[in-house]
Amino acid sequence: MTGSGDHPVLGPQGTRLNGASAAPREGTGRLPDFFIAGHAKCGTTALFLMMRSHPQLFMPVKETRFFAPELRTRYWRPQESRRLRPRTLEGYKQLFAAARPDQLVGEGTPSYLRSHTAAENIAAVAPDAKIIAVLREPAAFLRSFHLQSVRNYDETEKDLRKAMALEPERRQGRRIPRFSQAPSGLLYSEHVRYAEQLRRFHNAFGHENVLVLIYDDFRADNEGVYRQVLRFLGVDDTGPAPPVELQTLRFPRFQSVDQLSRAVEIARSDRGRVGGATRAIARIAPGFGPQDRLGAMWRELRYTDPPPPDPEFMLELRRRFRGEVQAASEYLERDLVTLWGYDSLG
Repeated sequence: MTGSGDHPVLGPQGTRLNGASAAPREGTGRLPDFFIAGHAKCGTTALFLMMRSHPQLFMPVKETRFFAPELRTRYWRPQESRRLRPRTLEGYKQLFAAARPDQLVGEGTPSYLRSHTAAENIAAVAPDAKIIAVLREPAAFLRSFHLQSVRNYDETEKDLRKAMALEPERRQGRRIPRFSQAPSGLLYSEHVRYAEQLRRFHNAFGHENVLVLIYDDFRADNEGVYRQVLRFLGVDDTGPAPPVELQTLRFPRFQSVDQLSRAVEIARSDRGRVGGATRAIARIAPGFGPQDRLGAMWRELRYTDPPPPDPEFMLELRRRFRGEVQAASEYLERDLVTLWGYDSLG
């Protein structure tokens, strides 16, 4: 993923980061004091938006994936995204250079939790960082993540059962959708190895520096969990809590049309990734801005509400991942088995 002119990322004593790259000089920016490490579809975006409004916290970007190079996207998006997803430690530190001395710096990349290298990589340069993790009942989490993957063009198989059945082939690099930005995310069962994932961060940072939240708690009491996070970080938790709305996902209505629309979008930003026919369509297809009335009408036509979950397959998933929930319960010493209804499975 790195260019031939890149240099290895070095920690404070010259330790090398796994797979990342950096400029060979000290920067003037800062490294984060804390990380929202994941998971996606567990309220991490809502929590990020709440936290970034706090005057003692500086959180300018989300989803850099810098410390998980094995999970970076296959294609770098236009220049603005490259600026927000630097490849070098020097560039990464510059993302936080505008923070005031009295502010804590934070970053949120929900894929860090499932990364096999992120914990070690972060600890190499920020050994005193604090980590925030959020866990969700596996079946509901995977369904939501799959819907988002379809919405993001990472996944083309709209049926979760069929998508998960493709995992063996996808581990071999086959059956990867053409426009998938993050193929590793399509290995759905890898996302819910909660005890294993938390253990990596506990080993790197200690239990006292890792806060594990449960999605159910956040949904039930946004403000209470928000204040819990502020206390964990050691900043003022007495001010007003910002309002938050958990995201409502829209789903592609016609997949072939949606894929063509995606190809046209890519053609306008990276012509080399699509064929001549798509480039020709892109030249004549209208473009819609986010506030454009026609654009709003097009989005309304293009997207609809997601389909209801398949109860039979959701039960199958719960039975499949019961062992993971039991392991997480024992590891955290919290009864997730009962909380998530795994004690009543047949």
